[in-house]
Amino acid sequence: MSTTTRPHATDHNLYPDDDGNPMAENTLQFKWIVVVKEGLETIFRHDPNVFVAGDLLWYAQEGDPKIRTAPDAMVVFGRPKGYRGSYMQWREEGIPPHVVFEILSPGNRFGEMLRKFHFYDDHGVEEYYLYDPDIGTLEGWLRDGDHLCEVAEMQGHVSPLLGIRFEPGVGSDNLKIHAPDGSLFKTFQELHDEADAANRRADAETQRADAANQRAERLAARLRELGEALD
Repeated sequence: MSTTTRPHATDHNLYPDDDGNPMAENTLQFKWIVVVKEGLETIFRHDPNVFVAGDLLWYAQEGDPKIRTAPDAMVVFGRPKGYRGSYMQWREEGIPPHVVFEILSPGNRFGEMLRKFHFYDDHGVEEYYLYDPDIGTLEGWLRDGDHLCEVAEMQGHVSPLLGIRFEPGVGSDNLKIHAPDGSLFKTFQELHDEADAANRRADAETQRADAANQRAERLAARLRELGEALD
């Protein structure tokens, strides 16, 4: 069951929902943010206690609104689905996002991404994945004790918490992410095209079946005619 987590009225001034930064800097980055976020939503659609969000401000410490960041996508286990203007950790039983994703764009700077890494490292993120769709590189880190440690090989890596499998491709925009059931994370257009193709195949099969039935009916009628003639 979905719930709505509403902050107190005064929180909107102290903890604004918008940091003034765009969700994405180009269409490729935006595509992958949506693919990852919607793919994660689909995986956990039947679990009311897994919260998935994209580009949502995460405030980590009450009383200090500067301690914040906005992952491109994040997953929190043990928190209910529902509307949030931001993720205020102290209102979420102190639970930080367990898994975060960042999708790079040409405008991202090394210092900015390093600060984000330290934020996730310091504030309890269990898994962190960083994808650059312009060149096709994928990096990952898993928590080991007090720190995030880099995954040595991302090809075929399976997320311990999400159960998804990564297959970075050669060149740009070639990442494949497999859901636990083996299906691929895809854009809405790709899913729509697949549904159209499936409908066309079903229509063609129906037409073939109808034609076969008509041929069988014609043959039966002809056999009846021949039988009557012989009589």
